[in-house]
This record gives sequence, C-alpha cells and structure tokens, in this order.
Amino acid sequence: MDGSDATRVWRPDWPCAVRSTLAQHRRGGGDPTLRLAPPGERGPHWRASRTPEGPVTLAVESRDAAGEVRAEAWGPGARWALDQLPDLLGAADDWTGFEPRHPVVAEAQRRHPHVRIGRTGRPLEALVPAIIEQKVTGKEAFAGFRALTRKYGDPAPGPGKELGLWVQPGAEVVAQVPSWEWLGLHVDPARSRALVTAARHAPAFERLIERSAGSEALDRALRSLPGVGTWTSAEVRQRALGDADAVSFGDFHVAKDTGWALVGREIDDVELAALLEPWKPHRGRVILLLGAAGLRRPRRGQRTSLRGHFPHV
Repeated sequence: MDGSDATRVWRPDWPCAVRSTLAQHRRGGGDPTLRLAPPGERGPHWRASRTPEGPVTLAVESRDAAGEVRAEAWGPGARWALDQLPDLLGAADDWTGFEPRHPVVAEAQRRHPHVRIGRTGRPLEALVPAIIEQKVTGKEAFAGFRALTRKYGDPAPGPGKELGLWVQPGAEVVAQVPSWEWLGLHVDPARSRALVTAARHAPAFERLIERSAGSEALDRALRSLPGVGTWTSAEVRQRALGDADAVSFGDFHVAKDTGWALVGREIDDVELAALLEPWKPHRGRVILLLGAAGLRRPRRGQRTSLRGHFPHV
C-alpha cells in the first residue's frame, strides 16, 4: 500500500484481532463496503465508509506478533477515519464488572480473552442495512443492501474503486429514492418507508453521537421512528456505539442459540431476557463470546430461498 492520503501506526494494549473485530460490521460475504483478507492472514482488510468529513477507503493490517496495527486511508474522510481507528477496533470497549457466571461463558472467555466490540460512530451506516434485514432471509437482505449501495452509493476513494468497494449512499440520497425503485432492490414498502424516514432523521442521530448522549438516548430516538423496534435499535447500537449490553431480541437465531449453549435447549425471547439479566450491562458481550466460541445450535432443514415476487437483482 502506498500513495495514501494519511497513515497511522497504532499499538493496542491487547492482542487486537483486527479481522474478527471488523467482521462485526460485515453484511454478508458480498458486502460491497467491506473486504476482509482470508482467515489467518494479517491483512490488509479494506473498509469503505462515509465519515462526517466525506468518503474514505481504509486499509488495516496487523504488522507483527506483538499486535502493531498499521492503517492507511484515502479520501476526504481519511484523517477522521484514522483518528477513530482505535474505537473501530475495540479500544473503547470496557469489560469492567464483567463476570462469566456460567461455565460455558467462562470457557468461551478463556478461549477468546481478547474479543472486543468495535464502534463506528456512524448510526445511519448501521441503520440502513439493519432495516433492510428486518423479517427477511439473510440472503434476501444482503442482496438488497448490495443493490442499494451499488446503485445509489459512490465508488470508494483511492484503491477502493479498483477493489470494487463502494460507500453507502448518504442520508440525502436514501431519503430521495422513489418508492417504486425500492421494490427492485428487494425492499418492500414497509421497510422502504422506514428507511426514508430514518434518513430524514439522520442529522438528529449524528448529533446524539457528537454529544456522547449514550446508548439509552440513541435507543429512544431510534425507536421513536415508525418501523424501528427493539431488534433494529440493538443492531445499530452494537455497531455505532459498541454497546456491550445491546441484545437483538426478536432475532431468529439469538434466543435459540443462546438457550442451546447455556441451558441445553432452544428458548424464546422472554426466557432469553430472564437468562441474561444477571449479566447487565454486558448482556450483548455474552452473545458475542458464545458466537466467537462457535456455540450455535445445529442447523437443520433447507435454507429459505428469495421470495419470488421481487424482481431479480
């Protein structure tokens, strides 16, 4: 990598798992905004984003066994992205007060002691794909997000363009997408209305981030919008704020997988809330640790296909 607009070398005080932390923000294997090096490689890992200063292409890699991280950035948002790099990779994640409390969680922590929750500081960037993912299969949701980004987003700056990376469309663009165009993007009217409304309120979310108003304030603001509920808010707070207590209640897999791992059977959201209560304010961290340990119930049956009444993308 050379010819970047800005560079940074950063040495975290823990063995930072760059790839797995960045992967928390990936929307499917074909995510046009994120390209990760194969597992086991140090990088570079590539990310395209729309910062308050403008678009950026960010390349991040681990440089030595001690955990030195090198990053390069291109585009108007280069300096902002490099200033925010430690937060993106989990430096602001606070484990204070966390206790495993359960032998399965304790073992997961022992095997993955350096798992961190990164935060982007970009609420709309997390909100748009979260709304698209509401109540549909992952395959359908990821196809819709790819189509939206490639049609209405921007090619990433610098080498990002040659790599096929794209920057998500900004709030002004999302708010102006015509209703009939959303159907061609695998997004039904209920979700498209929520997306347009969310885009129109994006400046309010940005101000909350700038003022460090906290997760509860962002949660209230998000859930005040039609079409944004508990699940969507949690998905956004996990990524934008690195909220270690945010749990995606309503997710098809989270309650079932957590119950299978901790009590040996699938449970529902009511049981999940009671089960996780002792871990507050680290309930989301428990989910993350179980996922890092690969503790998911066995999947059975055929995968659901894309719904046929949407145009093919």
